Amino acid sequence: MTTFSDLGLPQSILKTLEQAGYERPTPIQAQAIPLLLKGRDLLGIAATGTGKTAAFALPILAQLADRKQPLRNRSCQVLVLSPTRELAQQIADSFLVYGESMRIRVAVIVGGNSFGKQAQQLQRGVDIVVATPGRLLDHADQGTLRLDATRFLVLDEADHMLDLGFIPAVKRIVRNLPAERQNLFFSATMPKEIAGLAAELLDNPERVSVTPASTPAERIDQKIVHVAAGHKVRLLTELLATRQAERVLVFTRTKRGADRVAISLEKAGIGAAAIHGNKSQPQRQRALNGFKAGDTPILVATDIAARGIDIDGISLVVQYDLPEVPETYVHRIGRTARAGASGTAVSFCAPDDQPLLRAIEKVTRRTIPAETDPASVAELAAAAPAARRQGRGGPRDGVKAQRPQGRRHPEQRAQQGRSFGGQRRPNRAPQRTAEVLA
Repeated sequence: MTTFSDLGLPQSILKTLEQAGYERPTPIQAQAIPLLLKGRDLLGIAATGTGKTAAFALPILAQLADRKQPLRNRSCQVLVLSPTRELAQQIADSFLVYGESMRIRVAVIVGGNSFGKQAQQLQRGVDIVVATPGRLLDHADQGTLRLDATRFLVLDEADHMLDLGFIPAVKRIVRNLPAERQNLFFSATMPKEIAGLAAELLDNPERVSVTPASTPAERIDQKIVHVAAGHKVRLLTELLATRQAERVLVFTRTKRGADRVAISLEKAGIGAAAIHGNKSQPQRQRALNGFKAGDTPILVATDIAARGIDIDGISLVVQYDLPEVPETYVHRIGRTARAGASGTAVSFCAPDDQPLLRAIEKVTRRTIPAETDPASVAELAAAAPAARRQGRGGPRDGVKAQRPQGRRHPEQRAQQGRSFGGQRRPNRAPQRTAEVLA
């Protein structure tokens, strides 16, 4: 069986891994690390919970240790792009843990934190920048960050970047990087838009895949419950009342919906907290900390906020609302059954959600077992004719499911009308920082 010492990592990193309790590499780590140590570009198809952060962080740290270079002011050697603030913070924390013996300097550059403090942190240069695309462009436009010394580019969760509309910003960033660099590209799914982006960014890459694209882990027991929209809160309350000792993640489609569900659960005596983009960074962090510690057993989240949740021990994922982008279903249920454990994913399907369900089953290439909420039978029967009419011309009939075109994410809105070194609109408000320096 492969061990970390078989992968060619330096002794300093091996010692750190041993002290942190890491014994054997996951499949993606065993496959990716030797290739990356050789300097190859990499296309990694890996779902959440497979250990992909260590798969790119460890070989990058090994190469930084092997070829030490002085830091330049307002520059970085490694750029990691992440779709969300929480994921960016977790990636930065991982670099600090794995590189403990190296005294590396890591900066988290995300929206919602102080621009001025981030600029001050970047002034003397850092080894690694982990950033969301919009805030990175802010710093590049203002001249507080230069990209001409970047040796490594990591694009993590590229498919979620696509969902949030960040791909144009990513392309702008890439155009300003040195031609000589190592590129690492990770995505849980591989829709054609992401495959096209990978072809643009990567130079003769090695491909590593630990799960088939868009196929959920076999350890997850999946179930659809057909339910009338007005019965969802009652059904969720009944479901969670039987699992109060467990850690449960509930997904809603909207921020307002997340708040409503969390309040309803609290009124029913079930401890819950909501996390979404309208919450301040301290509020989001408190909710996450309470969830990790077990003080709050139920976390209600939107997709954007949840992409930074990397927590073992989530036994149940409930999709209160089905996602409008079918690939998102895979990301959501991937929050359970981590680290070799099993898990359960229950998804509520209201009559209006039938086209979404068909799109999900097409992407996952399976028919998900289903049952009907007994209390909803009469309402579902009454709604059936309208649901059938809505389904005509949907994904089952050969019309491709469309990605949502609603309100843009704040990071996406912040990208508009800017070019490197050019004029830009002023920041709307001062923002706070989450400083991470070794």
